Amino acid sequence: MKKLDFYIIKKYLSTFFVMLLLFIPIGIMVDIAEKVDKFKENEVPLTDILNYYVDFTWYFGNLLFPIFLFLSVIWFTSKLANNSEIIAILSSGISFFRFLRPYLISATFISIFAFFAGMFIIPKSNKGFNEFNYKHLNKKKSARITSNLYKQINENEFIYVSNYDPLRLRANDFTLEHFDGNKLIFKISSQSLRWIEDDSIFRLIDYKKRSFKGDEESYETLKRKDTIFDFKIDDLSPVSYKAETLNFNELNRFIKDELESGSTLINTHLLVRHKRWSIPLSSFVLTLIAVSVSSFKRRGGMGINLAFGIALGFIFIFFEKIFGVLVTKSSFSPLIGAWLPFFIFLILAIILLNHAKK
Repeated sequence: MKKLDFYIIKKYLSTFFVMLLLFIPIGIMVDIAEKVDKFKENEVPLTDILNYYVDFTWYFGNLLFPIFLFLSVIWFTSKLANNSEIIAILSSGISFFRFLRPYLISATFISIFAFFAGMFIIPKSNKGFNEFNYKHLNKKKSARITSNLYKQINENEFIYVSNYDPLRLRANDFTLEHFDGNKLIFKISSQSLRWIEDDSIFRLIDYKKRSFKGDEESYETLKRKDTIFDFKIDDLSPVSYKAETLNFNELNRFIKDELESGSTLINTHLLVRHKRWSIPLSSFVLTLIAVSVSSFKRRGGMGINLAFGIALGFIFIFFEKIFGVLVTKSSFSPLIGAWLPFFIFLILAIILLNHAKK
């Protein structure tokens, strides 16, 4: 039995990595053809482009990981079926579930690899990929302008801005409130707040400060005031992909801080954390489905199996994206958004397995 296990494991892993080596260069060539004009127009340095495509390789592989896995299992299992190897294996007295064991062992290897890559390698690549697009390709940087941001910056202080422009490093209608428990100690407001990078200070225009001490109230006004605060200027312009650029430990700390500050993007960050667990585990579900649909001969041959596999792979990604949008654009639960596609396809896998066993 060990020979059979090693044979299938070897076929599984080799086909999967060959699939990656075949499709990733195609993705790179398509991306180059699409962006070569922008590279020339923006005079992007060659070293930046090379680093970008190293990051793109991990980004693209992670994005289409379910399809690559699905196609590779369907491809070599269909070949086994067409060569009557599966019939011979099952006719020798081996049960269908025993036949699945090397597939599940292989899926375990892939799942462990995907888990550690997703936790520690891909976040760094995502950071380089997104920063390159923002720096060299995305001319509409004003899209990152923040509107109506209300945020807790530490245990006692809250800030509010009506809008913030990251290009000008300027916020309008700035307010800072300092509390001691439930008691307001002072409140600072200004028409605008601007970050002066050379001096590493905040500059407030039409500065006003109201302080409360017992029954007494004091009032201070200045045309301009330079000061420092307990937050960074970048905190006023949160980006939705921030969580994707953090490794496992950094992500947990980041989510904890975002929960305490009342971030409006917290659902997006929680979705990223849930997907770091659900995507690797989907290897098992996709493997079971792929074996179930390709372990017996079809009249249309391997082409039918591949077409079915591509369709199911894209449906899986489609479900992921749909639920992801629901989470980021509404109050839909990140837990459900990340795990519902997994359980839908797990039910499908069980149904197809029972059919294939017969």
